[in-house]
Amino acid sequence: MFREAAEAADVVLRQLDRLPGDLARVAKALKRLPHARIVTLARGSSDHAATYAKYLFETRLGVLTASAAPSVSSLYAVRAHFRDTVLLVISQSGKSPDLLAAVDAAKESGACVVAMVNVEESPLASSAHFAIPLCAGDETSVAATKSFIASLAALAQLEAYWADDAGMGAALERLPERLRQAWRLDWGAAVEELRDKDSLYVIGRGLGLAVAQEAALKLKETCAMHAEAFSSAEVRHGPMAIVRRGFPVLAFAQSDETRKDMAALVRDLHAHGAQVLSAGLEDRDSIALPSIGTDPALQPLLHIQAFYRMVNALAIARGSDPDRPQHLSKVTETL
Repeated sequence: MFREAAEAADVVLRQLDRLPGDLARVAKALKRLPHARIVTLARGSSDHAATYAKYLFETRLGVLTASAAPSVSSLYAVRAHFRDTVLLVISQSGKSPDLLAAVDAAKESGACVVAMVNVEESPLASSAHFAIPLCAGDETSVAATKSFIASLAALAQLEAYWADDAGMGAALERLPERLRQAWRLDWGAAVEELRDKDSLYVIGRGLGLAVAQEAALKLKETCAMHAEAFSSAEVRHGPMAIVRRGFPVLAFAQSDETRKDMAALVRDLHAHGAQVLSAGLEDRDSIALPSIGTDPALQPLLHIQAFYRMVNALAIARGSDPDRPQHLSKVTETL
C-alpha cells in the first residue's frame, strides 16, 4: 500500500502525457449532446470518485450528475431510460458482473457509455463507447490508493477539456509535483491522536466529500476502525448527538464556498468537546494537519495523498498489517 500510494504523482504524469487525445474526443462527443446529463456507476473507492464527479461537473459545468444503483438492472432487471444521458462508469478492474449488466442495459436504452478503467483489456473497456485508461498500472494492495487519485485526476482533466477550463488545465500541469509535496507532509500528529481510538467521524463538503468517504473506508480497511463519513451539512442533524468529549473528528476543507461552513462546524464540534484534526483550515483549537494550496477542485487529491501515508503508519502503530486486511480481497465481483 505504501509503495503504490507513493506512485500517485507518476500516475498523473502518465495521464497528462497519454490522455489528451482520448479526453478531447470524449469532450467533443459530450458537447454534441443537446441536454447532457450524467449518471455515474461505480462501487467502493470508485463510487467515492463518482461523488467527486457529481460536485465537479455540477459546479463547473452545470451538468446534472446522479448516481445509479447497479442492482436496479442486475437484480431487479429494470431498464431505465438513458436517452441524452452519459453513463460514466469508474472501475479499477472493469469486470464486476453488476457493473457490466448495468452497462449493457444502459446501452440498450440509449446511453453514451464512458468508462474510466485501470485494466485496459477488461470487459468494461471493451463494452464502452469511450474508454479512458486510468494509467495507474498494477495495483495489488487490497486498499486502493493510486487508482483512486488517478480517477479524480482523470475526472478533473475531462472537466478541463469539456469546459475549456484553462485554469484547471494549468493547475493539473502542476499537480504531479504538488502530489509529491503532499506525500512528504508530516501527519504524525494524527497517528498519535488516533492510535488508541475505536471510532471517529470524517467530514468534508462539496468537492471534499469524496475524500472524506474514501478516508473513512481506508480507516475501516487498514485499521479496523469504525469510521463514518459525513457532509458538514449533515453532521448537525442526527450524527451530532453522539459527539462527546474527546470524540475524534477528521475534517477536510478546501478553499471554496464550503470553507466558511466547515469552519463553523468545527467550532460547533469543539463546543461539544470533540477533538478535531483538520486539514485545510486554520483553527487554533484543532490539531492542524499541514496541507498544500492549489485550485480548490484539486485540493482533495492532495489531502487524500497525505492521508494515505498517515493511515498506513496508523495501521502499523495499531498492530495491523495494511497490506492484509481481514475478510477482504482485491477484486469484489458483486452480482
